[in-house]
Amino acid sequence: MGQDDSAPEVMLAQEQAVIRRGPGIRKGVEAAFGMGGETEGTLVLTDRRLVYVHGSEKEESLRIGGFSAKRLFFSDVESLDSMPMDSASLEIQISVIAKVAGHHGEAIAPKLEVTWTEGGSNRATEFVQQISGASRRRNLNDWAKVIDKLRANQLKITPPPPTPESDTLEGRIMGVLGDMQEKGLLTVENEVEERYKVDLDPDVVEAACEKLVAAGLLVKGDARYEDVFYRKASPLGADDLSA
Repeated sequence: MGQDDSAPEVMLAQEQAVIRRGPGIRKGVEAAFGMGGETEGTLVLTDRRLVYVHGSEKEESLRIGGFSAKRLFFSDVESLDSMPMDSASLEIQISVIAKVAGHHGEAIAPKLEVTWTEGGSNRATEFVQQISGASRRRNLNDWAKVIDKLRANQLKITPPPPTPESDTLEGRIMGVLGDMQEKGLLTVENEVEERYKVDLDPDVVEAACEKLVAAGLLVKGDARYEDVFYRKASPLGADDLSA
């Protein structure tokens, strides 16, 4: 069965602070010494496209072992209508992808290599994941199998339930979790307060999150660091790529 282009496009996965560079060992070595001409942004997978979003970059620091901080750059993508694209961004239609491969090993950061055709020529690039950890469920290399299923029209996508109105607390929570990143309850509360200029009670925010879990819109993660974590429910079911 072919893709129904009349149906709304669906965001399937998102990975922030992804490095884009040329494929191959040489490019990897060049990048390690600051010579690779690489860029850093957010990688988004939909049921129709693989999109590298580079515009309107934000910077965050990631603590490593409690001693040093790694600077990470990403573009905020909360919906398919809010992708800040610039000249360094890249959009690849699933239909033109010729080959996709995922790599991950003890000395290899999770990465995704993509080859596609454009204007009658073959093109290739690779995307390298920077945010890792034992708590992750999926990594960038896991995207390869899902993209192959998309190419073969073998992927079952479950449309999400209707989202609450954006002027409700539940709708605002869905807005800050639209980037498909797992976030603790305190982070959700802070982001809603900052974006909508409101003052919230943590218990009220938690109750709203639990309501969204019951509605099938959010997934509740394991509690850790004395916090409860939530993420947007994936339309991929068993193929969920949520980190």
